[in-house]
Formats: sequence, C-alpha cells, structure tokens
Amino acid sequence: MAVIENIQFIEKEIEGKGVTLVAVSKTKPVEMLMEAYNAGFRRFGENYVQELVDKHELMPKDIEWHFIGHLQSNKVKYIASFVSLIHSVDSLKLLQEINKQATKNNRVIACLLQIYIAEEDTKSGMTEEECLEIMKAETLEKLQNVRIVGLMGMTTLTDDETQIRKEFKKLKDFYQTLTFNPQRLPHPSLTILSMGMSGDYGIAIEEGSTIIRVGSKIFGGRIYQK
Repeated sequence: MAVIENIQFIEKEIEGKGVTLVAVSKTKPVEMLMEAYNAGFRRFGENYVQELVDKHELMPKDIEWHFIGHLQSNKVKYIASFVSLIHSVDSLKLLQEINKQATKNNRVIACLLQIYIAEEDTKSGMTEEECLEIMKAETLEKLQNVRIVGLMGMTTLTDDETQIRKEFKKLKDFYQTLTFNPQRLPHPSLTILSMGMSGDYGIAIEEGSTIIRVGSKIFGGRIYQK
C-alpha cells in the first residue's frame, strides 16, 4: 500500500474516537513525506534534531512538526523557531531551556511531559513525583514561553498485551489525577495523552490515548543510510 493509503486506513480506524494521528517519519526520505503532504496530510513526527531541521528546510512551511525523540538541552535552539509540539520533556532543566529558546523566538512552545511507565531501562521519562514537582504553580509561573498540554509515555518493548495495557492504564490514571484535581494544580489545562505506536496503538486508544505516533504502519520499516 502507498503511504497515503496507509494514513487513510488508520484515520478511518480512529474516526470519531477523539484521536490524532502523527506520522512518524524518522529515517524516511522527503519524497515519502511529500506523498502524504500532497494528499493533504500535515502532521509529522521526528526523533532526531538534525533530521527534523533538514526536513523542515526542504518541505513546505505549513507542516505541524512534532518532536518525539530524546531531546538534549543543547539542541533545543535548532527547532525552537518552528516545532509545534515537543512530546518528550523529561526534566525541569529541559523545560527551562525550551522556555529560554522559545522566548528568543517570541513563541510559546507546547510541551508534553514524558512519564516513565515501562519496566525496562532503555526508555526515558520522569517519575510521577518529578512531574508533580514541575507542575506546581511556583515552578511553572516563571516559564511564560512553554505550555504544558499533556503527558506522553512509552511502554515496555514486549508482545505481552496485558503488560502493555497495564502500563498505558497507569499513565491514564495519573493523567486523570492531574486533570480532575484543578485545586491541586492551578496551572495547566491538560488535553493530550500521547501513547501508542504502530504495534500497540489499538490498545493505547482503548486506554484513553488522544495522540498516536505511527511510523512503520505508514512508511514501512526504518531506512538507514549506508
């Protein structure tokens, strides 16, 4: 199937469920992204800063770029002028740097706090306690150029659907404790729960995801430069 047919298939699956699709295009050539763009799709996710910068320079400027990979503080400056949503904020230090670079670009950058939910060491993210610390009013009110709009999580790499569902449910439960206790957190309006990728987005949607990050189901396997 062509790229756009894959996108249309997934969008039909999620129709009416309040879920947004981000096409994860890491390692894919611009030509593949443009196939989707020319058919009207505008929402792409990238994992690597340099690749995102290169594609942004080569492609039309009405694209909604999502950064979903591990982000180093010293690289925020390269994407701060155009990124739409950063999914992977895993520390207060990173949030402060995003705020600094957003201020320089006269922007407010939307961010998701990445929560560690997997039972493996390879995934990034903060604990629920660290998240609560960041979201206290006195911490956030100093950061005028970032807007925390939700949470993101990645599950353990496993075929055990029970495990995957348990981890998604844990994130949804935490998300609900934040959104349903406004007196505890006077700040953000959280509307986004980013969880679910090509292999598990069906379970993620059942457990409350509002954004799914789908790569191989759209573009096929990764393409590595020789």
